[in-house]
Amino acid sequence: MSVNRATLLWGLIAEHATTAGLQVAAADVCAVAVSSAQVSGAWVAAASSRGPDFVMCVTDQVSEQLAELQQLLGEGPCQDVLADAAPVLAADLGDDESGRRWPGFAPEARSAGAGAVFAFPLMIGAIRSGVLGLYRSSPGPLSSLQLGDCLLLADTATVMLLDGLDGGGELAADGNGHGARPGGQSSDLAAHRVEIDQATGMLTVQLGISAAEAFARLRAYAYARDRRLADVAGDIVARRLRLDPDPAPDAGP
Repeated sequence: MSVNRATLLWGLIAEHATTAGLQVAAADVCAVAVSSAQVSGAWVAAASSRGPDFVMCVTDQVSEQLAELQQLLGEGPCQDVLADAAPVLAADLGDDESGRRWPGFAPEARSAGAGAVFAFPLMIGAIRSGVLGLYRSSPGPLSSLQLGDCLLLADTATVMLLDGLDGGGELAADGNGHGARPGGQSSDLAAHRVEIDQATGMLTVQLGISAAEAFARLRAYAYARDRRLADVAGDIVARRLRLDPDPAPDAGP
Protein backbone atom coordinates (compact mmCIF):
# COMPACT_ATOMS: atom_id res chain seq x y z
CA MET A 1 0.00 0.00 0.00
CA SER A 2 2.74 2.49 1.00
CA VAL A 3 4.71 1.71 -2.18
CA ASN A 4 1.65 2.32 -4.35
CA ARG A 5 0.82 5.49 -2.43
CA ALA A 6 4.38 6.74 -2.78
CA THR A 7 4.25 6.13 -6.53
CA LEU A 8 0.96 8.01 -6.76
CA LEU A 9 2.29 10.98 -4.82
CA TRP A 10 5.45 11.12 -6.91
CA GLY A 11 3.30 11.13 -10.03
CA LEU A 12 1.36 14.11 -8.69
CA ILE A 13 4.60 15.94 -7.88
CA ALA A 14 5.97 15.33 -11.37
CA GLU A 15 2.67 16.34 -12.96
CA HIS A 16 2.61 19.61 -11.01
CA ALA A 17 6.11 20.49 -12.20
CA THR A 18 5.41 19.43 -15.79
CA THR A 19 2.29 21.58 -15.95
CA ALA A 20 4.41 24.60 -15.07
CA GLY A 21 7.12 23.50 -17.52
CA LEU A 22 9.72 23.42 -14.76
CA GLN A 23 12.03 20.94 -13.09
CA VAL A 24 10.66 19.07 -10.07
CA ALA A 25 11.42 20.99 -6.87
CA ALA A 26 10.44 21.24 -3.21
CA ALA A 27 7.73 23.72 -4.22
CA ASP A 28 5.92 20.89 -6.03
CA VAL A 29 6.05 18.76 -2.87
CA CYS A 30 4.42 21.62 -0.95
CA ALA A 31 1.68 21.97 -3.55
CA VAL A 32 0.88 18.25 -3.44
CA ALA A 33 0.98 18.27 0.37
CA VAL A 34 -1.66 21.02 0.46
CA SER A 35 -3.93 19.04 -1.83
CA SER A 36 -3.34 15.62 -0.28
CA ALA A 37 -3.62 16.68 3.36
CA GLN A 38 -6.42 19.16 2.63
CA VAL A 39 -4.61 21.96 4.43
CA SER A 40 -4.43 25.67 3.67
CA GLY A 41 -0.71 26.03 2.98
CA ALA A 42 2.74 24.50 3.28
CA TRP A 43 6.42 25.38 3.33
CA VAL A 44 9.85 23.75 3.38
CA ALA A 45 12.65 25.19 5.50
CA ALA A 46 16.25 24.02 5.41
CA ALA A 47 17.98 23.58 8.75
CA SER A 48 21.33 24.38 10.29
CA SER A 49 22.70 23.93 13.79
CA ARG A 50 20.53 26.81 14.97
CA GLY A 51 17.28 25.18 13.83
CA PRO A 52 15.04 25.89 10.82
CA ASP A 53 17.38 28.37 9.20
CA PHE A 54 15.98 29.59 5.91
CA VAL A 55 12.79 29.07 3.97
CA MET A 56 13.11 27.20 0.68
CA CYS A 57 9.56 27.59 -0.61
CA VAL A 58 6.07 28.59 0.52
CA THR A 59 2.62 28.17 -0.98
CA ASP A 60 1.15 31.42 0.31
CA GLN A 61 1.78 34.48 2.46
CA VAL A 62 0.51 32.88 5.67
CA SER A 63 2.94 29.98 5.23
CA GLU A 64 5.81 32.44 4.90
CA GLN A 65 4.63 34.30 8.02
CA LEU A 66 4.46 31.10 10.04
CA ALA A 67 7.93 30.02 8.95
CA GLU A 68 9.38 33.44 9.76
CA LEU A 69 7.59 33.64 13.11
CA GLN A 70 9.24 30.46 14.32
CA GLN A 71 12.64 31.67 13.21
CA LEU A 72 12.05 35.03 14.88
CA LEU A 73 10.66 33.66 18.16
CA GLY A 74 12.88 30.60 18.38
CA GLU A 75 9.88 28.42 19.21
CA GLY A 76 7.12 26.52 17.45
CA PRO A 77 6.41 23.11 15.90
CA CYS A 78 9.22 23.43 13.34
CA GLN A 79 11.74 24.19 16.08
CA ASP A 80 10.59 21.19 18.13
CA VAL A 81 10.46 18.79 15.21
CA LEU A 82 14.22 18.96 14.68
CA ALA A 83 14.97 18.59 18.38
CA ASP A 84 12.62 15.61 18.71
CA ALA A 85 13.37 14.08 15.28
CA ALA A 86 9.66 13.28 15.04
CA PRO A 87 6.52 14.91 13.63
CA VAL A 88 4.84 17.59 15.74
CA LEU A 89 1.08 17.78 15.21
CA ALA A 90 -0.71 20.79 16.70
CA ALA A 91 -4.32 20.25 15.64
CA ASP A 92 -5.58 23.24 17.64
CA LEU A 93 -3.31 26.21 18.31
CA GLY A 94 -5.95 27.63 20.60
CA ASP A 95 -5.86 24.81 23.14
CA ASP A 96 -4.05 24.90 26.47
CA GLU A 97 -1.29 22.55 25.39
CA SER A 98 -0.25 24.73 22.45
CA GLY A 99 -0.42 27.84 24.62
CA ARG A 100 1.87 26.29 27.23
CA ARG A 101 4.26 24.80 24.70
CA TRP A 102 4.57 27.89 22.49
CA PRO A 103 3.43 30.94 24.46
CA GLY A 104 4.81 33.32 21.85
CA PHE A 105 4.16 31.43 18.64
CA ALA A 106 0.65 30.06 19.24
CA PRO A 107 -1.19 33.40 19.57
CA GLU A 108 0.87 35.02 16.81
CA ALA A 109 0.17 32.10 14.46
CA ARG A 110 -3.54 32.32 15.15
CA SER A 111 -3.47 36.05 14.42
CA ALA A 112 -1.74 35.26 11.13
CA GLY A 113 -4.59 32.94 10.15
CA ALA A 114 -3.55 29.46 11.33
CA GLY A 115 -5.77 27.22 13.43
CA ALA A 116 -3.52 24.15 13.23
CA VAL A 117 0.12 23.52 12.30
CA PHE A 118 1.82 20.23 11.42
CA ALA A 119 5.58 19.81 11.08
CA PHE A 120 7.60 16.88 9.74
CA PRO A 121 11.38 16.39 9.95
CA LEU A 122 13.35 16.09 6.74
CA MET A 123 15.99 13.61 7.79
CA ILE A 124 17.98 10.59 6.69
CA GLY A 125 19.64 8.75 9.56
CA ALA A 126 21.35 11.33 11.75
CA ILE A 127 21.21 14.02 9.05
CA ARG A 128 18.45 16.55 9.76
CA SER A 129 18.24 18.73 6.67
CA GLY A 130 15.04 20.66 7.28
CA VAL A 131 11.32 20.72 7.98
CA LEU A 132 8.11 20.33 6.01
CA GLY A 133 5.46 22.54 7.60
CA LEU A 134 1.74 22.68 6.93
CA TYR A 135 -1.04 24.81 8.35
CA ARG A 136 -4.81 24.69 8.36
CA SER A 137 -6.84 27.88 8.73
CA SER A 138 -9.22 26.17 11.18
CA PRO A 139 -8.42 23.63 13.92
CA GLY A 140 -8.56 19.96 13.02
CA PRO A 141 -6.30 16.87 12.98
CA LEU A 142 -4.87 15.02 10.00
CA SER A 143 -6.54 11.74 9.12
CA SER A 144 -4.48 8.54 9.11
CA LEU A 145 -4.23 8.65 5.30
CA GLN A 146 -3.25 12.32 5.30
CA LEU A 147 -0.61 11.70 7.96
CA GLY A 148 0.81 8.81 5.94
CA ASP A 149 0.96 10.97 2.81
CA CYS A 150 2.77 13.74 4.69
CA LEU A 151 5.40 11.28 5.93
CA LEU A 152 5.98 10.05 2.36
CA LEU A 153 6.13 13.62 1.03
CA ALA A 154 8.61 14.55 3.76
CA ASP A 155 10.87 11.71 2.60
CA THR A 156 10.67 13.02 -0.96
CA ALA A 157 11.44 16.59 0.13
CA THR A 158 14.42 15.33 2.12
CA VAL A 159 16.02 13.80 -0.96
CA MET A 160 15.35 16.96 -2.98
CA LEU A 161 16.77 19.21 -0.30
CA LEU A 162 19.95 17.21 0.18
CA ASP A 163 20.44 17.00 -3.58
CA GLY A 164 19.74 20.69 -4.02
CA LEU A 165 22.27 21.68 -1.36
CA ASP A 166 24.97 19.39 -2.70
CA GLY A 167 28.04 21.03 -4.14
CA GLY A 168 28.46 23.99 -1.82
CA GLY A 169 24.86 24.95 -1.22
CA GLU A 170 24.38 27.28 -4.18
CA LEU A 171 20.89 27.26 -5.60
CA ALA A 172 19.87 28.88 -8.85
CA ALA A 173 16.18 29.61 -8.85
CA ASP A 174 13.41 31.59 -10.45
CA GLY A 175 10.68 33.48 -8.62
CA ASN A 176 8.40 30.44 -8.40
CA GLY A 177 10.62 28.40 -6.11
CA HIS A 178 12.04 26.20 -8.89
CA GLY A 179 15.79 26.12 -9.32
CA ALA A 180 18.29 24.59 -11.66
CA ARG A 181 18.84 22.01 -8.90
CA PRO A 182 16.06 19.96 -7.26
CA GLY A 183 16.18 21.95 -4.01
CA GLY A 184 14.66 24.96 -5.74
CA GLN A 185 14.67 28.06 -3.51
CA SER A 186 12.87 31.17 -4.77
CA SER A 187 15.02 34.20 -5.56
CA ASP A 188 13.25 36.39 -2.95
CA LEU A 189 13.70 33.84 -0.17
CA ALA A 190 17.30 33.23 -1.21
CA ALA A 191 18.00 36.96 -0.98
CA HIS A 192 16.52 37.03 2.53
CA ARG A 193 18.77 34.17 3.59
CA VAL A 194 21.88 35.87 2.21
CA GLU A 195 21.09 39.16 3.97
CA ILE A 196 20.43 37.44 7.30
CA ASP A 197 23.74 35.58 7.03
CA GLN A 198 25.56 38.78 6.04
CA ALA A 199 24.00 40.75 8.89
CA THR A 200 24.90 38.03 11.37
CA GLY A 201 28.49 38.09 10.15
CA MET A 202 28.67 41.87 10.40
CA LEU A 203 27.36 41.78 13.97
CA THR A 204 29.98 39.24 15.03
CA VAL A 205 32.67 41.72 13.98
CA GLN A 206 30.96 44.90 15.19
CA LEU A 207 29.98 43.52 18.60
CA GLY A 208 32.81 41.03 19.11
CA ILE A 209 30.46 38.12 19.77
CA SER A 210 29.89 34.63 18.40
CA ALA A 211 27.69 33.95 15.38
CA ALA A 212 25.06 32.33 17.62
CA GLU A 213 24.97 35.41 19.87
CA ALA A 214 24.85 37.70 16.84
CA PHE A 215 21.86 35.86 15.40
CA ALA A 216 20.14 36.02 18.81
CA ARG A 217 20.71 39.80 18.94
CA LEU A 218 19.35 40.18 15.42
CA ARG A 219 16.27 38.12 16.26
CA ALA A 220 15.65 39.96 19.54
CA TYR A 221 15.89 43.37 17.87
CA ALA A 222 13.41 42.38 15.16
CA TYR A 223 10.96 40.87 17.67
CA ALA A 224 11.09 43.87 20.03
CA ARG A 225 10.22 46.22 17.18
CA ASP A 226 7.69 43.93 15.48
CA ARG A 227 9.71 43.84 12.27
CA ARG A 228 10.56 41.06 9.84
CA LEU A 229 13.94 39.48 10.45
CA ALA A 230 14.89 39.93 6.78
CA ASP A 231 14.04 43.66 6.88
CA VAL A 232 16.24 44.28 9.93
CA ALA A 233 19.04 42.28 8.33
CA GLY A 234 18.71 44.34 5.14
CA ASP A 235 19.06 47.57 7.12
CA ILE A 236 22.19 46.27 8.84
CA VAL A 237 23.76 45.14 5.58
CA ALA A 238 22.95 48.51 3.96
CA ARG A 239 24.43 50.22 7.05
CA ARG A 240 21.18 52.01 7.82
CA LEU A 241 21.16 50.33 11.23
CA ARG A 242 23.90 49.55 13.71
CA LEU A 243 23.27 47.65 16.95
CA ASP A 244 25.09 48.84 20.07
CA PRO A 245 27.16 46.42 22.18
CA ASP A 246 25.67 45.27 25.47
CA PRO A 247 26.91 47.40 28.39
CA ALA A 248 29.64 45.87 30.52
CA PRO A 249 28.31 44.06 33.64
CA ASP A 250 30.04 46.55 35.97
CA ALA A 251 29.03 49.62 34.00
CA GLY A 252 27.17 52.29 35.89
CA PRO A 253 23.66 53.53 35.00
